[in-house]
Amino acid sequence: MTKIKSVIWISGAMGLGLGLAGLAQAETISAAGGTAIYPVLSKWAETYKQKTGTRVNYQAIGSGGGIAQIKAKTVAFANSDMPLKPEYLSKDQLVQFPAVIIGITPVVNVPGIKPGELTFNGTVLTDIYLGKIKKWNDAAIAALNKGIRLPDMSITVVHRSDGSGTTFNFTNYLAKVSPEWKQRVGDNTAVSWPVGVGGKGNAGVAAYVQRIPGAIGYVEYAYAKENHMAYGKMINAAGTVVAPDLATFQAAAANADFTKVEDFYMILTNQPGARSWPIAAATYILMRKDADKPANAGVLKFARWFLTAPQAQAEARRLDYVPLPKTTVTQIEAYWNRNLGQ
Repeated sequence: MTKIKSVIWISGAMGLGLGLAGLAQAETISAAGGTAIYPVLSKWAETYKQKTGTRVNYQAIGSGGGIAQIKAKTVAFANSDMPLKPEYLSKDQLVQFPAVIIGITPVVNVPGIKPGELTFNGTVLTDIYLGKIKKWNDAAIAALNKGIRLPDMSITVVHRSDGSGTTFNFTNYLAKVSPEWKQRVGDNTAVSWPVGVGGKGNAGVAAYVQRIPGAIGYVEYAYAKENHMAYGKMINAAGTVVAPDLATFQAAAANADFTKVEDFYMILTNQPGARSWPIAAATYILMRKDADKPANAGVLKFARWFLTAPQAQAEARRLDYVPLPKTTVTQIEAYWNRNLGQ
């Protein structure tokens, strides 16, 4: 069973202000959205509660659910691994800004295979998810993994069953490397999967892969690490074999020049560079322009803390999330001033 759960409930009754003496009634920030950010967001929320007394009630229900809730005005902020296009943000009175850079990795449950031992490329990964490659000892997998004993075992494909930004980035990558995938399946938070079984959230996919011999799935890397899963290496756009880690996520993130886009809209899959991890993404915070100003102020205090505090940045790195550079944080703060008036 996966160790990472799906809901943050951080409570406390300490004073709200950093450095303020005395106790005050604790503030609660309600939020919902993607599961990929959950490992670091839960750590941030725990530390922030200890420092400020403010608690964060976050429902990790998937990016699609988070987008629906912020549109319905039922949460103070949402999270999505799929950025919304500027025209959709404007239509729904929303703003978005990146929080961290994440890495999505294939994970497997194959007897005798250790973490980082198998290598995939875009073609093989696509053909597995199209149902064309059905056995682990298929010649296409064997060609990428010479010297590794691959069993004559059926592959069980595991994918997300809920609306998911992790799915968006995974399918976006497959669509970039495979014209057939782009035409037949496409990229979105939910797609019509050709084969496989669905798990809810990153945690659900991880749990299915752990339980089913011969399974393959895709999760945010923190879930693979936390659950000691056998993750795969990838051959990137430069033809280099890379492992999922902070360095390769950072290499992909180095291509993220947010000054050239509107509302921070950027997709980071299949980036160039010899060290770039091919399924990287920015994960986004969504807020409402027309929300109560004190409520938005509380969210921005939390956001400013996790974007700038050395402790928050260190917590992100320990979990292999890439913190945003100071130049991007400065852009984000200017964006808040323009769009939220604070």
